[in-house]
Amino acid sequence: MTATNEEILGRTDANDLEAILAITNDDMDSVIHSVKDNADAIFTWDYEKGQRPALNKLYEKAKVSQWNGETDLPWDTDVDIEKVIAQAPIDPDNDPVLVAARQPGQPLANWGDTEFNQFKIEAQNWTLSQFMHGEQGALVCTAKIVETVPWIDAKYYASTQVMDEARHVEVFAKYLDTKLTGHYPINAHLRMLLDDIINDSRWDMTYLGMQIMVEGLALAAFGFMHMLTEEPLLKQLLRYVMSDEARHVAFGVLSLKEYYGELTDAEMLERQQFTFEAAVRMRDRFLQQEVWERMGVDVRTMVKLQLENEGNKNDDPFQQLLFSKIVPNCKKLGLLDRNDFWLRKKFSEINVIQFEDWTDTGEEYELLDELAKDRAAAETA
Repeated sequence: MTATNEEILGRTDANDLEAILAITNDDMDSVIHSVKDNADAIFTWDYEKGQRPALNKLYEKAKVSQWNGETDLPWDTDVDIEKVIAQAPIDPDNDPVLVAARQPGQPLANWGDTEFNQFKIEAQNWTLSQFMHGEQGALVCTAKIVETVPWIDAKYYASTQVMDEARHVEVFAKYLDTKLTGHYPINAHLRMLLDDIINDSRWDMTYLGMQIMVEGLALAAFGFMHMLTEEPLLKQLLRYVMSDEARHVAFGVLSLKEYYGELTDAEMLERQQFTFEAAVRMRDRFLQQEVWERMGVDVRTMVKLQLENEGNKNDDPFQQLLFSKIVPNCKKLGLLDRNDFWLRKKFSEINVIQFEDWTDTGEEYELLDELAKDRAAAETA
């Protein structure tokens, strides 16, 4: 039976302001956060390598693509924060939310260059902080995949991703704490999503939530930030991380495509509903309540303005790219159109269905792999 928004999200309207603000991080000063993991650990006694050639190919590629976050990045680079924020994708004169917030009587009416520059610093730190927390989520989830997936080729590959994710957490933490001004606590909406992914007992839901949704969004966001920034250390850090992330998302697509082809409509509907919930949670995470609070701005008013102006941000390349990797991957997995187009309709409601025909990550990774081979051949010729 199709669940309602109330059952999926805990609220009838995805844009319910009060429900969004009610989700808070009530233990920001705590260092440890525990989540119940309900999954069974799966051993397989079938050790025949290469039964799933595409996964085996990713595993072999991963083994020779490891990099050292401590020695392969130029940490002696002097980072100019003023230069970094000058390239931030924040334009007070064109962003519809900021324009609305600068009107008389609104929270940012008295802001000048000083306040907007500080906001850019905080927004940059907050964004990179949530990436760092998401990478730790990926670290834990991929360790869970090693534990729960029944195929030896998938266990082999996932073990390499555990190392990748540890490295990603390491480099984001070091960049934030030594080159910027420190990191933010985890956003409550992101934490709720990570908790749900860990809590689910089904191995494929870990793939779906992390490899397809969280990692897919991260890959898109990293690409956008890499395109904009001219800060050399951050640019190189993102390039290394993106090379891993494309492989991670491809791993999810390849694994789930085989499995989802065998599921019943009822089983697929559960996955569709979880995908929609994850999409909304990730959208909510980018309302950046923590930044407004730190800047001394009324959080309720700013979140309300963001929700009201969401439809006006369809031309915002950052907002668009967030879902540019997720929707085509969902289409490839058959999630959009099963059960009378349920997920297609939901993605239409939140204005992201337009990305369905963009290149999915499996195809994209194969193209990148071929380009890398061509470049290597040209260099040795």
